[in-house]
Amino acid sequence: MTIPLAMKSNGKKYMWDGLIYATKDEGAQAQEAYEQNGFEVRMIAEEEHFLVYSRRVASEKMGG
Repeated sequence: MTIPLAMKSNGKKYMWDGLIYATKDEGAQAQEAYEQNGFEVRMIAEEEHFLVYSRRVASEKMGG
């Protein structure tokens, strides 16, 4: 199975977290943890496994 390191959804780029989740529940737990840390997350089904992709927009540096 070849897993893309990045994916696009609604014009936004998401990066794979590098883990393969055996069940949807395991993927959902990872998704929730990322969301609690301020990430936007997408979970996709790949064959019989689940993959989690996340993104976080870098904040602009304040000041000069």
